[in-house]
Amino acid sequence: MPETRSSSFTIKQWNPLDRPREKLLRGGRLSLSDAELLSILIGTGNRKENAVELSRRVLGACGNSLKRLAAYSVSDLTRFEGIGKVKALTIITALELGRRRRDETQDEKPRITSSHSVFQLMQPLIGDLGHEEFWIIYLNGANRMESRVQLSKGGMTATLVDVRLIFKLAIQHGATSIILCHNHPSGNLTPSEADKYLTRKIVKGGELLDIKVLDHVIITENGHFSFVDEDLI
Repeated sequence: MPETRSSSFTIKQWNPLDRPREKLLRGGRLSLSDAELLSILIGTGNRKENAVELSRRVLGACGNSLKRLAAYSVSDLTRFEGIGKVKALTIITALELGRRRRDETQDEKPRITSSHSVFQLMQPLIGDLGHEEFWIIYLNGANRMESRVQLSKGGMTATLVDVRLIFKLAIQHGATSIILCHNHPSGNLTPSEADKYLTRKIVKGGELLDIKVLDHVIITENGHFSFVDEDLI
């Protein structure tokens, strides 16, 4: 049986002016498409696709959304022929660096004024995760964030929270109030009975220490639910 050959050219066969690396050097980073930038990270394609074609297919699988691509795991990425663990880790690392750079541009001590401001602060961090995480935002007397801390990391439906640790850290940070925050990977914004029970438990603990629980906000990729807005606190 004759060997099947790809009808596509390798990048080395392209006009040098069209090659992603040369294009980047010549025209700067804004001259490249997302697929071309991604192709520089992965370097090579596979037997049927060059690096740019492979990159276009990867981006197409996540709706051409870098945000969705950033949520891909190593196993998600290695399903594409031509992307092994090393290339997958390179992609994940680059996107994580981009996220951290974006975080650095934010106010170091943003003022929390509403549940929407909590959503804006936390959605980039936990909104598109495939597992549940529980975070505490520690605030000073001016409602500015002193710190945000991940208390626990769990599975798809539940996570364990150490209430004692919440208030130990509040005292260490000199916080006068806190905001509870966790994500629902399912996209369902409705709080569970466990969410409600935990919230009541933390509110009571805060009353004893004079540390007010201002809100509990559930985050998804596209929205949020506020216990305060819905009169549950």
